[in-house]
Amino acid sequence: MKILKDILYKVAIESVTGSTEIAIHKIDFDSRKIEENDVFIAIRGSLSDGHDYIGKAIQLGATVVICDTLPENIEKGITYIQVKDTNTALAFMAANYFGNPSEKLKLVGVTGTNGKTTIASLLFQLFQKAGFKVGLLSTVKIMVDETEYKATHTTPDSITINHYLKEMIEDGVTHCFMEVSSHGIHQKRTEALHFVGGIFTNLSHDHLDYHPTFAEYRNVKKSFFDSLPKTAFALSNIDDKNGTVMLQNTAARKFTYALKTYADFKAQILESQLSGLLLKVNDNEVWVKLIGTFNAYNILAIYGTAIELGLDSLEALRLLSDLESVSGRFQYIVSKGNITAIVDYAHTPDALENVLKTIEDIRTKNEKLITVVGCGGNRDKTKRPIMAQIATNLSDKVILTSDNPRNEDPEVILNEMEQGVEPHNYKKILRITDRKQAIKTACQLAESNDIILIAGKGHETYQEVNGIRHHFDDMETVKEILEQLGK
Repeated sequence: MKILKDILYKVAIESVTGSTEIAIHKIDFDSRKIEENDVFIAIRGSLSDGHDYIGKAIQLGATVVICDTLPENIEKGITYIQVKDTNTALAFMAANYFGNPSEKLKLVGVTGTNGKTTIASLLFQLFQKAGFKVGLLSTVKIMVDETEYKATHTTPDSITINHYLKEMIEDGVTHCFMEVSSHGIHQKRTEALHFVGGIFTNLSHDHLDYHPTFAEYRNVKKSFFDSLPKTAFALSNIDDKNGTVMLQNTAARKFTYALKTYADFKAQILESQLSGLLLKVNDNEVWVKLIGTFNAYNILAIYGTAIELGLDSLEALRLLSDLESVSGRFQYIVSKGNITAIVDYAHTPDALENVLKTIEDIRTKNEKLITVVGCGGNRDKTKRPIMAQIATNLSDKVILTSDNPRNEDPEVILNEMEQGVEPHNYKKILRITDRKQAIKTACQLAESNDIILIAGKGHETYQEVNGIRHHFDDMETVKEILEQLGK
């Protein structure tokens, strides 16, 4: 049991009704999980408002309510804490409740549109290989050293973050690498965390279903760097036009990385093959098993971070050469019939273009490139025609199909994608709504030496249709079909 006043440290309180000297069991923002002597924090979400569930939470045993608007009926024996913003209050209360674990390890946040998962996951790999006990909070999974947990969000809620950070501390973890999404920043999930470093990857078209303008999306990302302490480092990709913007107002020590311009950490691509990249990184050559220009940027971010966290530069390069690619990120197989199938998470225009241009760089042009691509339902609609335009411009054949349609009609999504196809590219496209059938058709069309790209879902092992998640794994599916076809 903890005392309420202790977990209210740093919370901006506007009024208190009742006592703050009472013992509490736990804190939660989900009224369904409330138990005796719990604290209920009323969060205003996009679909529901926690203030509507204050009564239910009290019925289930909540003795403390945190809200930004007091309810009309104040119940006797209940402590009501009115705060300026319940999301921010939740962040500080969660950190206090779990003993501020982010202050007891080296936490590095990775933000940007593309590359977050790869950079965070490979930093986790690298520091493990360097002999440290390491934590990871990513889209793909949560790792507490060797123990793996399922991830549900790119950036989890404040309670989940601090819960796992506390587990890391108890397990002796010294470093943790964390994806920081624009949703997570905007909803204050990272507000009370102590970061020793922040990495900016790039910024392109994404999440404009959530952020009303691209400027707001950029500024939310920037606010993460604005909040870094002067003891931290800020590492930014300055080949991206927003890279210098991220560093404008940060108090942190500023570092840059780039392929095209002068930077603290710079690289030149000497060779690019399907088996990897030969890079010249700050005057030292290194072979890495990752593919494509976008991964050269990721390698620079990882290298710069390793140096800033105290690793020797030559040791960091040696460890880089031993890293394995991340699940669903340019993950490929070559079938017995010599067909290359690539699965990638590319679900934004920029990411899709990067992957297709990488394939363009390493192919001989004597083979066909068949791209299978869709767009998620209930998400940013403006990118749909752009995705189809990019796919048809850079592929020999494109099969438009379902991604995660969620609660949208997949045919409507495909109609909106098709609007981006230029007239001279219409002959390149097929529409096959069923994703498995789309992948099967791509495999049937492919001949020896051809390349199949299956874009959009990457590491995901499900397809969400009408709110229900069904098992679906792109890599598993394409392997199975190629074997069945004897290719």
